[in-house]
Amino acid sequence: MAQHEPKLTAGEKAKVAWYIGRMAKRGLAGDEVYQRDLESKIECVLDGARKREEREANTTK
Repeated sequence: MAQHEPKLTAGEKAKVAWYIGRMAKRGLAGDEVYQRDLESKIECVLDGARKREEREANTTK
């Protein structure tokens, strides 16, 4: 099941941008550098945004 990309708030966009920047910096060190922790943090932000959208959709109905 494919998950939709939620609409992010400004704070969520800033967090994702920060993590992507850190991933890019680690990427300069080489391909074998561990980045799964940052990928997990991004997924956590996206999951939180999906849950927020669901909550907002349920309260407006």
